[in-house]
Amino acid sequence: MEKLLITGGAGFAGHHLVDYFLRNTDYELVILDKLSYATDGLARLRATGVLENSRISLFTANLEQPLSHGLNRELGDITYILHLAAESHVDRSIADPGLFIRSNVMGTHHILEYARSLKNLKGFLYFSTDEVFGPAPTDREFKEWDRYNSTNPYSATKAAAEEICLAYANTYKLPLLVIHTMNLFGERQYPEKYIPLVIKSLLDQNEVTIHADSDLETPGSRYYTHCTNLADATLFLLQNQDWNRDKINIVGEREVNNLELAQKISEIVGQPLKYKLVDFHSSRPGHDLRYSLDGTKIKEKGWNHPYSLDEALEKTVRWYLENPDWLYLRD
Repeated sequence: MEKLLITGGAGFAGHHLVDYFLRNTDYELVILDKLSYATDGLARLRATGVLENSRISLFTANLEQPLSHGLNRELGDITYILHLAAESHVDRSIADPGLFIRSNVMGTHHILEYARSLKNLKGFLYFSTDEVFGPAPTDREFKEWDRYNSTNPYSATKAAAEEICLAYANTYKLPLLVIHTMNLFGERQYPEKYIPLVIKSLLDQNEVTIHADSDLETPGSRYYTHCTNLADATLFLLQNQDWNRDKINIVGEREVNNLELAQKISEIVGQPLKYKLVDFHSSRPGHDLRYSLDGTKIKEKGWNHPYSLDEALEKTVRWYLENPDWLYLRD
């Protein structure tokens, strides 16, 4: 039986992976998480019912510090590491870049050092982001090995950690795969993120701020990906990937601008959308109008999205309407 260590497994993307892997594999899962504001304690894991599963082990640790000797012993014989643990909100990185450097760069260094100590490690999967490539021109989709162009502290720390991972793979022969994900959404997401923020604003009848170009004509756009699609792609890669210091993009089904997305959410919620377009860079320095990745590589391996954007969005919005308390979490 494979034994996976999932760092950040109590967080938003992490708990979706935990739930999906328990339902679709016989793997033993070890969760390592510092239980910050973004996890709301064990609320996400508790809500999915996974804590009662005998294949789950859970440990709390802050990766800003090296893993202790005792914790190393308790984690056991790990065969795969899925490293998701990270600070991820761009606004917070602009307010406190040091936190992101400690968590995302030093945290990755510490888990890599732990990985080096494992005798039976088959693969180290580092979850990076489309933001390391910076803003994408309208005619550009970045490929896996294109150059970085980080434009805010969050993306810079993810790019730095990615480079450190690649260095460990080359220097210490660590079996490594880096994946770039795009904007994730789904149930139980922290309400600072765009989709739950729009839902909450609609329910509260508040105006939604939508970032656009300086002429206020072109809203920002993304390739939104439901976490179930991410989990499905991750399992596919675990079962079909050569661990040879590679990178791969996991791309949303299609591009959608943020005004169009807000309008779709408004239709599902059944409330009129009140919105204001604002110049994205003047209002949020360090943010980018468009991100775009080329998803050809994973598609050629044989993977495709199990859920379309429209059906995943409707499922997610209706879940929030039935569980509105998740829209009002506080730090």
